[in-house]
This record gives sequence, C-alpha cells and structure tokens, in this order.
Amino acid sequence: MKILVTGASGLVGSELVPTLKAKGHEVYKLSRKAAKNADEIQWDAEKGFSESEQAKLENFDAVIYLASETVGEGSWTEEKKRKIKESRVVGTRTLVDALKKTQNPPKIFVSASAIGFYGTRGNEVLIEDSKQGEGFLADVCAAWEAESNRAEGFGARVVLPRIGIVLAKDGGALKEMLMPFKLGVGGTIGSGEQYMSWIALDDLIKSIHFALENKNLKGAVNATAPNPVTNEEFTNTLGKVLHRPTIIPIPEFGIKLLFGEKGETLLLEGARVLPKRLQDAGFEFQFTDLTDAMRKVLN
Repeated sequence: MKILVTGASGLVGSELVPTLKAKGHEVYKLSRKAAKNADEIQWDAEKGFSESEQAKLENFDAVIYLASETVGEGSWTEEKKRKIKESRVVGTRTLVDALKKTQNPPKIFVSASAIGFYGTRGNEVLIEDSKQGEGFLADVCAAWEAESNRAEGFGARVVLPRIGIVLAKDGGALKEMLMPFKLGVGGTIGSGEQYMSWIALDDLIKSIHFALENKNLKGAVNATAPNPVTNEEFTNTLGKVLHRPTIIPIPEFGIKLLFGEKGETLLLEGARVLPKRLQDAGFEFQFTDLTDAMRKVLN
C-alpha cells in the first residue's frame, strides 16, 4: 500500500515506518519542516497545506495519524494543555479536511487515541464499548476520536487504537521510571492499587499492521496487553527485572505537590483496560506477561 504517516519521528512512528517498508509498503511522512526528500510532505497542523503539498496527498491507500504533543513532558500549564489538545484535535481536523479535497482519498484511516478516554475507573473492567470517563485527557481523547471519525465522510475505514502505557526502553513512561529504580529508590506510587494497562512496543507496532490488514476491524480498539496490573505489581516486576529493591513508596501528597494535575492524572489514576476487539478479531499478542515484556524491552 501507499501509506502516509504523521508523527513518523516519534516513539511509535520511528519503529513503525521501517516495519511498513519491510513489508513492501510505500511510506510517506508528514513534516512541519520543508520537504527535503521525495517521501516527505510539508504541512502545518493548524494552517494546512500549500497548493503544491496538497497535490501530493493524492492516491494514498492508508493514513496513520500518530502526531501529538507529548503528555508526560513538562508541567501542565494552560499553554501545555492547549498544545496537548490542539496537536491532536486541530491537527486531525486539518488533515481530514485536506484528504477530503483529494480526488482519490484513502480507504483506511488509523488514528491513535489513548486509554485516557476512560478516565480513572478503579477496578472496573473496561472494553471498547465502555463509556467515556471524566477529566482533561478523557475529553481530549473523545474530541480527537470525533475528528478522526470524520474520515468516514470520504469512505475510509477508521480504526482508533486506544493506546495504553507503552513499554519501550528509549521513550514513554518506562524510560522515566528507570533511573530511580536503577538507583534503588523505586517504589509504589500512592496506594499502588491503580491499574496500569500496558503494551509492549513490539505488540503495538504489530497491532497497527493488523489494523491496516484486517478489513473487519473498525472503530475504537484497545491497544493494551490482555493482563493489566496494579501499580504495585508493575513496580515489583520492574524491580525484579532490574534486580533492585522496591521499598520506598511515593506518597500521594508528594505526587500532587511535585507534579500537580499531571501527576495526579498520569500516576495516581488508572484504568483496567482489556483488548476485546483485537482478540475477537484474532490478534495474537507476543507479550501477555509483564515480566517477559520487561525483560525483552530492557534486554
């Protein structure tokens, strides 16, 4: 297929693009910078495309939208929250509007979302049909998915992977956790009872390929391993894999004091999410056990 990818240089995109090419797909990348190579198309997430760049959007079979402001970096100031929302909502709207103008729009639109859609739900088991939760990230995800669904207007099959905590050594939440654990000062966060719905990066990449190839898969799809764990379980597993103690808990008030709303949302809240639609469609996870996944990721 001829595939267009946004966010190609990010944690997921940088791993995904080579695997797409390895399968024989022709991959193009959207970039905010002037296109230097034949496989690049310049755009502005708010202003759109110049006439010459718009013309390059013709005849794509599929689009994969991964571009977004990183949630975990920096304080959640009002400006940061604006960037988090607009990079997802406005950027998707801009791209969908541009694709609508093409003579031959793509038939597949895979647009990343997140399990933040569900908010914090305690021990409740959550599948794709579960209702939207409350809070900033839940509202952002819902608005993001609504913009992505507009691609159905030009006949695309829309798939919305709601991505969990991605286990990757060089990015994401796990990278941020490694240093204190390696120093022997890692521990449970808050009560330790909040659920962490995770997925190995390899399985996430595999699930995106699956979404492209499986014609019956559409709508929201939970991109999480089938065995979510509590923060206490996650902490103990990471300590075991790194051969480090996990005896210094981080109290809830400390998280709120240090990180404010961001810390409360990302560290103290959780959701127990299961990948029902992926498994019902026949997707097979390589990593269902957290210990195995961490050992692979951390070598």
